[in-house]
Formats: sequence, C-alpha cells, structure tokens
Amino acid sequence: MTRKDIPNAISIIRILLVAPIVYLLLNGSYNWALIFFVVAGISDALDGFLAKRYDWASQLGSFLDPLADKLLLVSCFWICVLIDLVPVWLFVSILIRDLIVAFGALVYHFMVEEFYGEPPFSSKLNTAFQIVYLVMLIASQQLLDISATWIEFALYSVAATTAISGLEYIWLWGLKAWNIKVKG
Repeated sequence: MTRKDIPNAISIIRILLVAPIVYLLLNGSYNWALIFFVVAGISDALDGFLAKRYDWASQLGSFLDPLADKLLLVSCFWICVLIDLVPVWLFVSILIRDLIVAFGALVYHFMVEEFYGEPPFSSKLNTAFQIVYLVMLIASQQLLDISATWIEFALYSVAATTAISGLEYIWLWGLKAWNIKVKG
C-alpha cells in the first residue's frame, strides 16, 4: 500500500464500520454507536481532504467515497426509521434523491459522455447536515439532553438540503447534457 492508497483505505474502513454501527443502534447501545458513527463521519472529511491536498485522488476513490457515504448514511437512516427515531418521510426523501442522482449519473454516463461529477456544494452540505442530524439524534438517546427544537431544526435542514441538492444535480447535469446534445 502506498500513501496514495490512504484515502481509499479510509473509505473501506468507513464501509466496514457500517455493520457495527447498525448492530449497536439496533441493540440500543447508543453511546458506542455514536463513537463509531463520529469516527465514520470524520473519516468522510479526512479521506476527501487527503485526496485533494496531496493529489491522492483516484478512479477507485471516486467510486469508494460516495459508496461509503451512501452505505453509512442510508443504513443509519433506515435503522433509525425502524427504531422510531427518524420519520419515514425523511428517509424516503433521502432515498429518492439518492436514487435520482445515481440513475441520472448512469444515464448521463451512457447517453451523453463519461461521467466525472464533482458533487456540488449543496450535496456536500447535505451530507454534513445528515451527519450532524444523526450525531444529535444518537447522542440525545443516552448521552446528551438535546432540545427537541434543535433536533427538529436539524431534521428540516436535512430535508431542505436533500431537496435542494437533488434539484441542483438535475439542473446542472441536465443543462450540461442539453448543451452537449443540442449545441453539439
């Protein structure tokens, strides 16, 4: 393994952390789940920082990083729905947005040109809000007394950034596809 592989190794570790986090949440071990989730959340920022800062980005990393993010976040949101911490409508909106983005990227890749999409700022903000919301939610179960108002604010922040980032992807990549196909 070379230094250039460190961001990919971090993404793989994040993928491996999903199973213990899910297990801990399902068993009500919120303090441990929170520790593992925070480590996974920090790893998301760390692998991206290292890849950009030291030019360690790779094709594999461009696949592993978003895969690790989606596995972590979608799994945690799904489990939080099952244990009645997250409303179903929020999970459904996150899932629909992720499916639209993934399907849109595939369509773009196969019908327009090779897809190398850097996520827009709204998508990065959405990921950050999802992580913060889940940290607040998990921490509020046993560790901290977090106001319901703050948790509700975080919930609606996730909902808003989910919608905005989904629409931004559709707009940006739809416009780019239109310009390539129509204007040639």
